[in-house]
Amino acid sequence: MVALTLFDLDHTLLDGDSDVLWCEFLMDRGVLDRDDFGARNAAMDRDYRAGTVSAQDFCAFYVSTLAGRSLDAWQPLRRVFLDEVVAPRIKPAARALVQRHAEAGELLVMTTATNRFITELTAAHLGLPHLIATECERLGDGFSGRPAGTLNMREGKVARLQAWLAERQIRLDECRSTLYSDSINDLPLMSAVKHAVAVDPDPRLQAEATARGWPVISLMH
Repeated sequence: MVALTLFDLDHTLLDGDSDVLWCEFLMDRGVLDRDDFGARNAAMDRDYRAGTVSAQDFCAFYVSTLAGRSLDAWQPLRRVFLDEVVAPRIKPAARALVQRHAEAGELLVMTTATNRFITELTAAHLGLPHLIATECERLGDGFSGRPAGTLNMREGKVARLQAWLAERQIRLDECRSTLYSDSINDLPLMSAVKHAVAVDPDPRLQAEATARGWPVISLMH
């Protein structure tokens, strides 16, 4: 039986939200206008954490930040973003958790609603060999600013995972599957795996974990 371990990223392995931090990073460098974008970024983060924003609106809002520059122009910025913003926010406990599962020889996957362009360096940094993320529509040598395909959020995380496993001739219901997540937005996937673990959960997920007897852990130390 395949031992499949899934990790959410934002507020789970990462102390913060990649999308929100990316926007702050771009505002600090003048790529985005703070007066125009700052309040909308904060509102989107609040609504996501409350589970009240639609998957389409959430993903489209953050993917839109990639429009207007070529892939080559974005590369140095996302490398700096990883080194200066993301890496310092990954706590030792999170790194140790990933390492423990890696040493057990499990199939490890990061699954995140944040887009692939922002998160693929983070997955590599953590030693996670597989990434399922929201995809970005390409336009010429850059991005259109729109998401593509099935969004990797809420029920979309289940659909995307099942499709990813099917490509490898694996069935989710035949895996010894575990998911680590902080968010009520991941309730569909947490309900689909055999072992769900709530990590520093938001209040709604804490209530679900209590009701369902799911373990609750903290990685923020």
